[in-house]
Amino acid sequence: MRYLIFYKPYGVLSQFTDAEGRQTLKDYLPIPDVYPVGRLDWDSEGLMLLTDDGRLQHRLSDPQYRHPRTYWVQVERIPDELAIEQLAAGVAIQDYQTKPARVKLLAVEPPLPPRDPPIRDRQNIPTAWLELTLTEGKNRQVRRMTAAVGFPTLRLVRISIGLLSLNGLSLGSWRDLTSNEVKALKKK
Repeated sequence: MRYLIFYKPYGVLSQFTDAEGRQTLKDYLPIPDVYPVGRLDWDSEGLMLLTDDGRLQHRLSDPQYRHPRTYWVQVERIPDELAIEQLAAGVAIQDYQTKPARVKLLAVEPPLPPRDPPIRDRQNIPTAWLELTLTEGKNRQVRRMTAAVGFPTLRLVRISIGLLSLNGLSLGSWRDLTSNEVKALKKK
């Protein structure tokens, strides 16, 4: 069995092929027969777990196991306490009520490499960073949640999946999990 993590850059699809010729995981991962556990949108960055272990992939993707995923989210404007409380309690997006989440406003910008291309910068509109931990993964959920409370997402970076984190990975790099990481992942 193979287990690896990858720091997905902006503008890379979370799949290995694309009929339109866009960048995919194949441009970074020369490893056959591994598949992403969950997805990150083309315009999102961060940690991806890939494996050929179908049982583990199913367990980590199944909402009943409530596997935590943490994101750093740059939003337009500075969220007020009401918006933070709404995100934490769960918000209505489309025809769905999100589950409660852990949310905190970060006091300083997180240590991330610059995005290429950079986010749009509007001089008169400040931005802020949130740390948001979810235990579910609906399509474009974080972006829809922040927009629902009036603070659109500008940049989205997944920094951890359970106990796994971006620590030690540079943008576009990957590594195999250690045996201890695999054991911990299977134990959860």
